Amino acid sequence: MNTFGHLFRITTWGESHGGSIGVVIDGCPPRLKIDLEAIQFELNRRRPGQSHLTTPRQEEDQVQIESGVFEGQTIGAPIMMRVVNKDARPSAYEHLKDVYRPSHADFTYQQKYGIRNWQGGGRASARETIGRVAAGAIAKQILREQCDTEILAYVKQIHTIGAEVDSDTVTLDDIESSPVRCPDPIASAKMAERIEQARRDRDSVGGIIESVSRNVPVGLGEPVFDKLKADLSKAMMSLPATMGFQIGSGFGCVTMTGSQHNDPFYNDSGQIRTRTNNSGGTQGGISNGENILFQVAFKPTATIGKAQETVDIHGNETVLSAHGRHDPCILVRAPAIVEAMAALVLVDHFLRQRAKTF
Repeated sequence: MNTFGHLFRITTWGESHGGSIGVVIDGCPPRLKIDLEAIQFELNRRRPGQSHLTTPRQEEDQVQIESGVFEGQTIGAPIMMRVVNKDARPSAYEHLKDVYRPSHADFTYQQKYGIRNWQGGGRASARETIGRVAAGAIAKQILREQCDTEILAYVKQIHTIGAEVDSDTVTLDDIESSPVRCPDPIASAKMAERIEQARRDRDSVGGIIESVSRNVPVGLGEPVFDKLKADLSKAMMSLPATMGFQIGSGFGCVTMTGSQHNDPFYNDSGQIRTRTNNSGGTQGGISNGENILFQVAFKPTATIGKAQETVDIHGNETVLSAHGRHDPCILVRAPAIVEAMAALVLVDHFLRQRAKTF
């Protein structure tokens, strides 16, 4: 349950308020020159304390590569990357030790294992995604060098505020220039104010992340159970706080006829393309060369300062008003995580396809 992937496999480890947290990658091809700055860049996009719109927890999240790299290149051995937790405050969760937080994993973890780490949620904390982002940065590098694949994610909606974004032309600079990582400047400003309002109200808001992957090779994905869209869905729904996934036209397809929804083929100077992309870049679960476009819905942060009904570990009803360092909206830090999971799926299927056709 801590390992993801087939040929490019990652295992994440560590807890939110433990000594350190990280990932082991197995199956990374040898002789890949590791770009440590690129890995750190992705972790910086994910880290807490990066602005007034995120949790004030201050973590540098400096990555250390402990194994699998020699003289700057991968050697075919497992790669272990670690980030030390420097601003952990487990005592801040003492008041939650015997209480189940609404919409958290506290109750279900206790029922499943008979024990739980109440210090920030342990493995259930979104801090676990550090390992995913670090591994995803290496996956991105492989895809970029082998296929010129680019993977981007950005905030499409926060609460009721939606953005107008052209997924074909949006750039990383467009995304990173916004404090909420929404490339629509007008919507971005409104979103920032909405997050601030949620913080003032001791509440939280959710939203939608949209992701586009360009220059994805044709033929990635396996028929039936390991369809590319199925693995992308699993990857996204494995992230903390995700509540929905849709690719291409998604649920909007139900209001369309077949003639409206089908993507007509045409010959573009010898390259077969589709004029529309309602399929979201996959057909029959296999990539067709068009942009892979999907959206992920994230719920409002579960830990809020408002009073909520709950029970303690003995079943006694009580009222909880949580306090601590929490994001009023997790979407500001989510694009890097969504991109990482997309990269892990795509690189795994790229290696699987290469093994079949070499």
